[in-house]
Amino acid sequence: MAEAKPRVLVVDDDPDLLDLVQRSLSAYGFDVQTHTSALGVSNIVRASEPDFVLIDVNFPALKGDKVVGLARQYAPPGTRFILYSASDEAKLRSLAIASGADGYISKSVQGAELAQKLHAMRLKPRPASPNRNPSPVES
Repeated sequence: MAEAKPRVLVVDDDPDLLDLVQRSLSAYGFDVQTHTSALGVSNIVRASEPDFVLIDVNFPALKGDKVVGLARQYAPPGTRFILYSASDEAKLRSLAIASGADGYISKSVQGAELAQKLHAMRLKPRPASPNRNPSPVES
């Protein structure tokens, strides 16, 4: 029996970026769902039970780093929350620590490199408690 495709929810208000990420991750064996707003993410996480949630931090209504804490309450225990942003690394690291995210990835990372980082993260066990020392997602 074939192993299930890793499920990824990508949350960003840029439809072009969502399309690019969806096409590229799908080509590397991921089942990708997208959402264009920080609002409603908790409901989607509860319904779709993704393995990863890649979420931008810059939304008009509710910042992505705030959504992590809210959505985690509805996520299965193994779901990894990753801040995915064009912000500089120091800011991303700080937001990841404050939000309890499992890591962060720059939006400059796409395609095969993004898929490789997610596959590598999937193989690592998730800490039982929120990560207080998140780092860039490495391959």
